[in-house]
Amino acid sequence: MSTILVTGGTGTLGRPVCERLRADGHEVRVLSRHSPPYAVDLRQGGPLLDRAVDGVDAVVHCSNILRGDKEAARLLIAAARKARVPHLLYISIVGVDRVPLGYYRTKYAVERMIGTSGVPWTLLRATQFHDLVLQLLQGLAKPPVMLLPKDVRDQPLEVTEAAARLTELAVRPPAGRVEDMGGPEIRTFTELAHAYLRATGRRRRLVEVPLPGRVYQGLRHGRHLAPEQAVGRVTFEEFLAQRFPR
Repeated sequence: MSTILVTGGTGTLGRPVCERLRADGHEVRVLSRHSPPYAVDLRQGGPLLDRAVDGVDAVVHCSNILRGDKEAARLLIAAARKARVPHLLYISIVGVDRVPLGYYRTKYAVERMIGTSGVPWTLLRATQFHDLVLQLLQGLAKPPVMLLPKDVRDQPLEVTEAAARLTELAVRPPAGRVEDMGGPEIRTFTELAHAYLRATGRRRRLVEVPLPGRVYQGLRHGRHLAPEQAVGRVTFEEFLAQRFPR
């Protein structure tokens, strides 16, 4: 069995990745700011990071750092190169090269850093997770009127399905960029909002609002979607039924 380091191993995605790897018999090292023995802030690196990558068969980079993502990737790549890690697996987002959102640009920059690092690598892009869509809808539902982006669709994916795919890739040879992974359905934000309100028993008036800017145009044209890779199985309604059982 392999020894695999998972960065962000206590997060929304990292946790199920660790669970599946352990269930398959692999030794898992969890790297997180508050998870000894590898309690490391990737933006700072240090001797613990070097110790975490030493001797591993693969690194699964699941950390999602809103500020400092590129610096974290730089330090992780340097440590992986020094330790001669044979496989660095990174999960990114569908559309990072087509939607000019600042966060997407950062993820795309990290992709390019890994691709030119000299460390053997695999890249998986996925559509947005159910959890993120739910978090967005919960925020939009706080006022009595939910303002939704007009003509914007999404393709939410169950995070445990992404974790299963990463687990498969982690124990395979480096493959470069693999096929994107999308959720089973492409839905409008209005449809997703209706599903959320039904599941939670809430009532809100829904108003679609057109937005300015290139980011909105990219989203409206579906550049963050993967209709040809709709391989997920769990729908948003099924996810909500588990999260809000009646």
